[in-house]
Amino acid sequence: MIKIDIPNTDLSITQREQIRRENEPEIKDIYGFIDFHQIPRDKGGIFMFFNINDELLFVGKARKLRQRIKKHFEDNVSPMKKYRDEVYRIDISYVEDPMDREIYETYIINELQSKYNIDKVFYK
Repeated sequence: MIKIDIPNTDLSITQREQIRRENEPEIKDIYGFIDFHQIPRDKGGIFMFFNINDELLFVGKARKLRQRIKKHFEDNVSPMKKYRDEVYRIDISYVEDPMDREIYETYIINELQSKYNIDKVFYK
């Protein structure tokens, strides 16, 4: 039997409001998130969307994490387009190897029974 461990979370961002300080520019939120700038532009990995009750909503992988995650909140073709309002927290794990990303994504979808992933589901 193959043993797979879910990678540790390297970055977690949650919905929050900006508390502006003197001379600080206003950050426009995207569905309540203002911390997309913390996600590296050049790293690949796995991302997981959770609701306020810590239920896993969606798992994805990306070669460039920031671009891909933001697209889920802006695209009309995202499988998350109807559920964007439910997302409260985004957990990110950096995984550079594309094959590892594929394996982790499929494993997490099935092990944690992601609510809105429809591809790669073996538990239903």
